[in-house]
Amino acid sequence: MFLTCNRAVFFMAILNAAVLFAQVQPTTADQKPSAAAEEKPPEVTVASPGAAVDPRSYRIGAEDVISLRIWREPELSGLVIVRPDGKINLQLVGEIDAVDVTPIELELRIAKAYEKVLKNPIVTLQVQKVESKRYYLSGEVGRTGAFPLVRPMTILEAITISGGIREFGNGKKIIIMRGTERLKFNYNEVIKGKKLDQNILLQPGDHIVVP
Repeated sequence: MFLTCNRAVFFMAILNAAVLFAQVQPTTADQKPSAAAEEKPPEVTVASPGAAVDPRSYRIGAEDVISLRIWREPELSGLVIVRPDGKINLQLVGEIDAVDVTPIELELRIAKAYEKVLKNPIVTLQVQKVESKRYYLSGEVGRTGAFPLVRPMTILEAITISGGIREFGNGKKIIIMRGTERLKFNYNEVIKGKKLDQNILLQPGDHIVVP
């Protein structure tokens, strides 16, 4: 009888210990995910690095191509072209004015528009291609054609970027065609530090002709 009581006490102690252990163990619902497991917005990647513009200073213009990414909304993401009237058309929110603002300002404007239909939209915007601001080079330079004007640039810088004047080019009689104006530029004088006032900043649409 005494042995039977001892066995009963022994088994009761084991049972109580098991119950106590189960009570102190956290359940799956109570466990918090680790920092690594917490969901975070992924870094946005694009197929190409985009145009080399300063997102804080560059002013978007008509015909510019914009890469738009909205986290968790791939069907709302993609390339958008600024229309000639200065607007872009986005799914769910419609038309948005997009010209004469910086990429950062437009990014915030788009995010605010999507707040009406999405919860905490995360918008990433990048100017993929500059089409609104270009200057042109022709004649005796290393590389001719149209070039994006993504930052303030002087005539001398533009010629240097093109590869410089060719062997038989006449650096004294360079002409900048600006609308109906014809501006003269003497490359030889400027590189010697003379008459630097002629080394003006380019404007969109300027055409540099090196005879």
